[in-house]
Amino acid sequence: MPPLPRLGPTGPVRLPCKPEKLAVRPDRRPKRAIMPSTSTTLRIPLAAALRHPGNARPVAVSAELDGLSGVAAEITAGSPVAVELLLERVPEGIVVRGTLRAAWSAACSRCIEPVGGEISVHVDELFELNPLEGETYKLDEDVIDLEPMVRDALLLELPLAPLCDAECAGLCATCGVNRNLARCECATTEIDPRWAALRSLEL
Repeated sequence: MPPLPRLGPTGPVRLPCKPEKLAVRPDRRPKRAIMPSTSTTLRIPLAAALRHPGNARPVAVSAELDGLSGVAAEITAGSPVAVELLLERVPEGIVVRGTLRAAWSAACSRCIEPVGGEISVHVDELFELNPLEGETYKLDEDVIDLEPMVRDALLLELPLAPLCDAECAGLCATCGVNRNLARCECATTEIDPRWAALRSLEL
């Protein structure tokens, strides 16, 4: 049997109702901050997990490097170098394996028009406390500096004679016109190679 209402001087007294829970709109709920998973430096601190042989750590780094110029090409200025590596502790030190990717730019070696592309190079190197010059890289006690390895690998991969196209006709040696874009009337008479040396003689 429900309880009788409480009587007051002027009649029944209404008891306060239990407040209802308000629904929370999905867009009003606090959002969790998402921390970036990549680093912007090539100096990686050695965590405790990398101090025991057999332990490994993946590293994803995007960094800009200045002064990466080869004989005929260079890493495009302002273009980040993508580094995806696995660092593994071994008795000798730390083995670094993975892939480097970067955009390069140059002038065509035949027509000197701008040309570019992307290089992707695989690395598999050892970092140790007492490195062998030209064979392994320096490993510090608390940090591993990946920049020397990244620079070496990218510079070795840059093209030595970049071409805009394998069929590039180049420049006319006489008038300098780009023969991919226009034809010139310069003589192209071929000289017998047996007499070519006589052209340099002054009589």
